[in-house]
Amino acid sequence: AAAGSNTEILNIPDGEALANVLSAGVQSTVSDPRLKVSYEPNYVPVVAPQMPPLPPEQLVAILQTSIKLDILEGNIGYLRIDHILGEDVAEKIGPMLLDLVWNKILPTSALIFDLRYTSTGDISGIPYIVSYFTEAEPAIHIDSVYDRPSNTTTKMFSMTTLLGERYGTTKPLIMLTSKNTIGIAEDLAYCLQNLKRATIVGEKTAGGSVNIDKIRVADTDFYVTVPTAKSINPITGSTWEIRGVTPD
Repeated sequence: AAAGSNTEILNIPDGEALANVLSAGVQSTVSDPRLKVSYEPNYVPVVAPQMPPLPPEQLVAILQTSIKLDILEGNIGYLRIDHILGEDVAEKIGPMLLDLVWNKILPTSALIFDLRYTSTGDISGIPYIVSYFTEAEPAIHIDSVYDRPSNTTTKMFSMTTLLGERYGTTKPLIMLTSKNTIGIAEDLAYCLQNLKRATIVGEKTAGGSVNIDKIRVADTDFYVTVPTAKSINPITGSTWEIRGVTPD
């Protein structure tokens, strides 16, 4: 409102300076740092990289670059995943991931799951991961995602049938987080933390969003970056967005 009534702002000739002033005004009004106004005369929309129609072997080779696996002293598993796979990719290469990664983790006595570098992912992968650390029955309501453009809420549940064996519910699960843990990875950590299945160790996470869109303002070089969906945890009735996941 203050910005709207202040015509001086609209006289700022420099696009970038105007965008910065508008961003500051919007953020102080709604207290949401994810909301930004930017001036980008050369903006090219980023097309989300689609998984190429490769043979499963090649897909696995690509994915192995974002997965690190180790068995530490004392039979403790270490798993670092920098991108959370979606349902479609998981279904395509599930059996191979099982052999290469999961079956090596299964016999361990405890697991360190490293999300400190996880900045991308697909929300459809969350039920898969959560399910490997919970019981098969009953299915648990783990998350709800409200999508603003369609005004719909999708509930996510743990899966009653899975490829391979579950890690079980009693072996310790430690999840490592950092200020770079953002988006889908935060959702995963928050789900398992509130199910009392994982202990979160590290830094408070970024406080991102399940989905952010960049919208062009009319026929200008100004863009508004805005969250278009929201995660609502059924246990807390709250979200990790903006505030981040607080470590244990």
